[in-house]
Amino acid sequence: MKQISLFITFLFVSQMALSQNDPAKSYRFSLEEAINFAIENNYSSINANRDIEAAEQKKWETTAAGLPQINAGVDYTNNFQLQKSVVPAEIGGGTPGEFIELAFGTKHTMTARSQLSQIIFDGSYIVALQASKTYLKYYKNYKQKNTNEVREMVINSYGNVLLAQENIRILNKNKTTLDQTLFETNEIFKNGLIEEENVEQLKITLSSIVSNLNYTLRLQLISMNMLKINLGIPVDAELILTDELQQLSDSNLDYALAAPWFDVKKSIDFQISQNLVDQRRLELKLEKSKALPNLSANVNFGYNAFGNEFNFFNSEQKWFNYSNLGMSLNIPIFSSFGRQAKTQQAKIAFDQATTQQTEAEQKLLLQYQTAKSDYEFRIEQYASAKENLRLAERIERKQNVKFTEGISTSFDFTDAQQQLYKAQQNYLQSMVDVINTKATLDKWTTVSN
Repeated sequence: MKQISLFITFLFVSQMALSQNDPAKSYRFSLEEAINFAIENNYSSINANRDIEAAEQKKWETTAAGLPQINAGVDYTNNFQLQKSVVPAEIGGGTPGEFIELAFGTKHTMTARSQLSQIIFDGSYIVALQASKTYLKYYKNYKQKNTNEVREMVINSYGNVLLAQENIRILNKNKTTLDQTLFETNEIFKNGLIEEENVEQLKITLSSIVSNLNYTLRLQLISMNMLKINLGIPVDAELILTDELQQLSDSNLDYALAAPWFDVKKSIDFQISQNLVDQRRLELKLEKSKALPNLSANVNFGYNAFGNEFNFFNSEQKWFNYSNLGMSLNIPIFSSFGRQAKTQQAKIAFDQATTQQTEAEQKLLLQYQTAKSDYEFRIEQYASAKENLRLAERIERKQNVKFTEGISTSFDFTDAQQQLYKAQQNYLQSMVDVINTKATLDKWTTVSN
């Protein structure tokens, strides 16, 4: 019993040691590396690749329908009650005018058969081949659209993590500075040189900073987990971001990046709308093709066996072979205008798709112009926020000196601090806005392959 206990303990300790030697995987990405990783590993990207694989299989399925088809089978019939018929009795030497009953066939019948069939001409099949190519092209375009969306999501979530990290850094810096100021102010108050209200005002400001810091710490965790999901990695994995917010913002601060070039007909969304138009056109072509004749051929070969006993697997059983060649020509003549009605419905659907494409083209142009305008505005806003931060830091430093020397009140100093904190937040947010609006602009200007 003691040996069993020792053995169980050994297994438990070994398992713990193995689990400690198998930590969660660690990742380290720049923004560009994160984008490239997500394009391959994001959950929606994986399924988009599978959609393409399924479309390629669908294309082959359609192609195979027009290639030779071979089928084989075995049929068995047990005639436990043979069908009877009556014939004139004089056939068997009986009395004329009378009839006798005869049973035809055997109790057991088995047939082994095979068939080779081939479509010779079918307009529907030709259209189906064209439709399968359009079907595959749609999913390839959808994959490109998905790639653009994943890229934008990763940029946004990567920027949100950097924003939270920078906020934490600045809040910690502000907290350290305010802790020191509060300590010095409290000492001055103890010496009776200032009123207690000054100390209390600083405590209120410090409490607000601590609250914002705790919230931002929680927000950083949420933003990091969202980035991990967009990358397609486990949320418990370690992730280190190597790019900095200022670096990314500076790399996107260029009006030339918002050049007025935009070929709407090469954009992914326009190509997807073109896929819909092509699909409706082929549906119209399909309805028209149904008025054409179709021709097919088949070759049949098989063996039949009969007997009143089930001896089909006996070597003495006699089998009778048969074979034939057949052709089938179907010519549509009159459908009471049913085909015409279906053709007109397909024509209406095609016209609707064409109109929708025209509408989509105009909307895409507007969306691009909006994205371009928004990007240019965010660049201007960034420059303004940067200048406002410089002025707010200068004002806060002056108010700090005045407050320390007893020239200004705690309210003036607090107002200057709050103005600085707001300017800091606006500056950080303006950098993220530049990065995100540039990502949106890139999404509209990316062309299909």
